[in-house]
Amino acid sequence: MFKIHSSQVRWGSRSCPESVKATGAAPAIALSPHPKRWAAAVVMIPAALLDVIDGSIINTALPSIGRGLGATPAELQWTVSAYLLGFAATLIVAGHLGDRFGRKGLFLAGLAGFAVSSLAGAVAAGPDQLIVARAAQGVAAAVIMPQVLGSLRVLFTGAERGKVFAIYGAIAGLAMAAGVVLGGVLTDWNLFGWGWRTIFAINVPLAAVLIVLGALWIPAARDHGPGRVGVVRAGALALSLAAIVLPLVQGRSVGWSLWGWLRLGAGVAGLAGLAKWQQVLDEQRPMLPSGLFVSRVFVAGLVVQLLFCGAMSGFMLILTIWLQSGQGYSPARAGLLMVAFSVGTFLAAPMVDGLVARFGRGVPAAGGLILVGGLCWVVRATGHVCTHAAAWPLVPGLLVAGTGLGLMVIPLADIMLTAVPEDLAGVASGVFITAQQFGGALGVAVIGNAFFARVGAGHGDAIGRAGQWSVVACAACAVLCRVITCAAIIPRAEADHAG
Repeated sequence: MFKIHSSQVRWGSRSCPESVKATGAAPAIALSPHPKRWAAAVVMIPAALLDVIDGSIINTALPSIGRGLGATPAELQWTVSAYLLGFAATLIVAGHLGDRFGRKGLFLAGLAGFAVSSLAGAVAAGPDQLIVARAAQGVAAAVIMPQVLGSLRVLFTGAERGKVFAIYGAIAGLAMAAGVVLGGVLTDWNLFGWGWRTIFAINVPLAAVLIVLGALWIPAARDHGPGRVGVVRAGALALSLAAIVLPLVQGRSVGWSLWGWLRLGAGVAGLAGLAKWQQVLDEQRPMLPSGLFVSRVFVAGLVVQLLFCGAMSGFMLILTIWLQSGQGYSPARAGLLMVAFSVGTFLAAPMVDGLVARFGRGVPAAGGLILVGGLCWVVRATGHVCTHAAAWPLVPGLLVAGTGLGLMVIPLADIMLTAVPEDLAGVASGVFITAQQFGGALGVAVIGNAFFARVGAGHGDAIGRAGQWSVVACAACAVLCRVITCAAIIPRAEADHAG
């Protein structure tokens, strides 16, 4: 539902843009530019944007989906979380699969899977079918993404590589904002009487065109890296993540049963067991190298990723429901208002380098405080907007919050990546994105439950109480950012002093 895309992050300390290393692939060097490289980019960049758009397009359609399918609050939460979990569990292993078996084939298979799962979502007759389709969409999107990033890295060199990723990053930022509006417009447009189903159906012809063009224009590419592909471990990861989120989403409706707590504990134990299993495996290219988690800066940064994505994914869920079910907004009108947050993040991105150069690594913590201030504005404004009255007083707060988020996350990612060894930067980027997706699923579960538990007392009261969870989580992010930046600076200062 919400993410800072890897292509929007500055990686100034690395010799190669880290956004292209999110696959976990080993470095590859193109000996000469491929003649069809720009034609391939024309196909692959829009394909990657299907993930960016589908992560946000669902927001403004949720209330209509709930009415159309008679979905419960928990089922609406699962409609969002299933996509995030499918993506999180598949991304890292998908990068390894592309390296071993060829990126073009995996890319086309991912697109085909995305088209089929989108069609399944468009014709879903009930919430359960839609949830399964959304999970399949997330898996397919995770298969597509590393093949795009890895292929662009191989096809382009030198200044052209920087240019193609600059284009990709700019379009991805716009696509994230456009998805929110597009979801509302397509739902209101009601083409052929399909209503919200249009947001899924539109993917089918787009994917079909991209498959045909991709088969013609994309050259085969792979890295012949050693090591096995951890499909079993990826499955264990998926089951563990689902076991954690499931009781959090369903807990309120089933009375927080003992069985639910046991499943949550089993999920946590599964993650711990997976980490231990990882340590004893003797592989040249493990799925999650243990060296990643030696750095306290990197681990603390992952906690920030979990917290801010959880806070914002959960908040965007309850905001769209408050606007449409509480304030009577149409999906399109709600999308136009909510896009202010993405605009703030997009505007902040060009300022980051200059601010870091002038004020140093205190920028992430300052950005976190700005984010908290913007959220406090929005939460307070929702309590002062009368039912069915204009909610535009929220826009300044959303702009400020989006700006703060951009100032916090973009430089923080650079600090995190410089804290890990150079040869682990690629898989670290994959873990970075996985943490965002899993954090989003957790936030939808926790903050969504807090909202639906109070909605009987009124939507205004519900968003005021549930929004506090987002504010507290973002405040914790600001504190952790300060701790992380100090931890990253002190060892460097000690090293300089010793030298």
